[in-house]
Amino acid sequence: MFIAIVQIPMTKRPRDAAVAAAAKSAPTYTALRAKGLVRKYYLNGQAGGGGVYLWKSEAEARAWYTPEWEKRMEAAFGAKPTVTYYDNHVVVDNEADKVRIEES
Repeated sequence: MFIAIVQIPMTKRPRDAAVAAAAKSAPTYTALRAKGLVRKYYLNGQAGGGGVYLWKSEAEARAWYTPEWEKRMEAAFGAKPTVTYYDNHVVVDNEADKVRIEES
């Protein structure tokens, strides 16, 4: 698995506005299942907005975060996003009561 953390410097939204914006964009990310997105967590805080994305692979993640994507995000939010990438070899999933270790 592979994680991308997107951060967009912006003012923290009130909860209802953050939920409404996330619900509106959720179909975009639901459709990305076919392109390797496993899960997205929406972020809303004092440091800004963004998301934590769990992808099946690094290649699938990097295919999404293109210069065109960056321009769309900057136009939508008025600030340039940053993307930080991480390998993810082990997951503790307390909901499923499992520890998942990536196979090599």
